[in-house]
Amino acid sequence: MALVNKIIPFSCIDGPGNRTAIFFQGCNFKCTYCHNPETINKCVNCGLCVKVCPVDALNIVDKKVTWDDKKCVACDACIRECDNLSTPKTKDYSVDDLFEEIKQVSPFIQGITVSGGEATLNIDFIAQLFKKVKEELGLTCFVDTNGSIDLTQYEEFVNLTDKFMIDVKSMDEKEHVKVTGQSNDIVIKNVKYLLDLDKIYEVRTVIAPTLNNENTVREVSKIIKDKCKYKFNIYRHHGVRKEGLDFHGYVSPDEEEINKCYRIYKESIL
Repeated sequence: MALVNKIIPFSCIDGPGNRTAIFFQGCNFKCTYCHNPETINKCVNCGLCVKVCPVDALNIVDKKVTWDDKKCVACDACIRECDNLSTPKTKDYSVDDLFEEIKQVSPFIQGITVSGGEATLNIDFIAQLFKKVKEELGLTCFVDTNGSIDLTQYEEFVNLTDKFMIDVKSMDEKEHVKVTGQSNDIVIKNVKYLLDLDKIYEVRTVIAPTLNNENTVREVSKIIKDKCKYKFNIYRHHGVRKEGLDFHGYVSPDEEEINKCYRIYKESIL
């Protein structure tokens, strides 16, 4: 079983073509600029959210918070009330249950993309899902990851994955720890490993205030050259928790900053 935060049946931004995107609950990074921090932790059943639900979609049964998605009006009052970077609006899925969700829309999609949270925390589950999806539906399988799990140790999983979309938060070790709470050594190792296997669809970096964006763009560009796409995600304050706002502020990088990063990229891949 795996805990799923959300399923988007049709997405055009989670890889090439029309795709079903599956967002798993739980992440081992705690990024300061995360715009969906409710996916970081799993519910601890404290019950705070139950008290603020305006439509009684949340209840406590056997000391666990339960969610009735049919009553839910998606007001997100529960998420705003939660002080655990979590949400009660999740569901446990078996591989077969999740496969059936995908099968219903399979004639209209090119593939599936697993994301999070951090999808690779469920690596064995996802390997089983990918195998079933490929064998029975013939769809492509992508992984959106923070790159924190050493993929050199999971050859079968890598072989089952058509392409990875991997984030590089920062190339500076100290800055990466400050932003995510974790080292970047495995992330960089994974980027190089997957590039050699032609398994990367795109590498992504969030361009955010207070970070050494120029250094990260320069060093990432030197590694990837023209072997895959390099995508800049622009920092937005919407959804960012208070400590992240205190660190990065409310203003997004301007066009001049983005163009500067693009020039650095072009110079660095030569």
